[in-house]
Amino acid sequence: MNRPTVFITGAAAGIGRATALLFAAQGYHVGAYDLDEVGLTRLAADITGKGGSVRTGVLDVTNDTQWAQRLAEFDAENGRLDILVNNAGILRAGPFESIDLSAHRAIVEVNLVGVLAGTHSAFPYLRATPGAQVVNLCSASAIYGQAELASYGATKAAVKSLTEALDLEWEAHDIRVIAIWPLFVATAMVEGVTTGTTKSLGVRLTADDVAAGIWAATRKRGRLPKVHYEIGAQAKVLATVAKYAPNWAVRTANKFFSGS
Repeated sequence: MNRPTVFITGAAAGIGRATALLFAAQGYHVGAYDLDEVGLTRLAADITGKGGSVRTGVLDVTNDTQWAQRLAEFDAENGRLDILVNNAGILRAGPFESIDLSAHRAIVEVNLVGVLAGTHSAFPYLRATPGAQVVNLCSASAIYGQAELASYGATKAAVKSLTEALDLEWEAHDIRVIAIWPLFVATAMVEGVTTGTTKSLGVRLTADDVAAGIWAATRKRGRLPKVHYEIGAQAKVLATVAKYAPNWAVRTANKFFSGS
């Protein structure tokens, strides 16, 4: 198969679904993976109904065996892996001590261990594809630890560091690794979530906004490497402030926005 390919986790809904639809419309063969089989069936129908190409499969991103199986199936069919999008994630909001420890662990398993497992498992296929890319979904909540999103923000901060390290390591293999940084996105993940920052900053991005940002980021391979791509004006402002303002000012701003 000559067409480029993209392998997307958490593809049944939200950002993953929007990304799958956009890449399919641009001529990519899409691998769409999730635990939601009904959502995947609907996605496949939407893609093929518009003449696109897609393969779906059930994938628990915390399961190493399933990662190996799904990637091997995808490679057997296509013989290439141009882009891996580590999108699958979960969120629980509220005071740290009010959330069960099991829920905190689940957030770490999906949001961080899932990215580790997938990226590690995908390496041989990425290395075998010239110009391959890894896209990790980060979050503006990782710019500075967010009240009521402590473990979620912690996982995204870890994904940030992982992305930077692999971007350095894997340059020798012609694999580009980048992070996408949206703030709050109007998806099922944030339905019913009420925190100080969602109240003060609002939910201004759509899944389509983030998908468009992923598409644009994967088109850019200039002379000066860029790793982090903020999505939306708010995320760009917050990232700039965090980069140049003194730590006490960043803390004060986050305290204000979170109402802590």
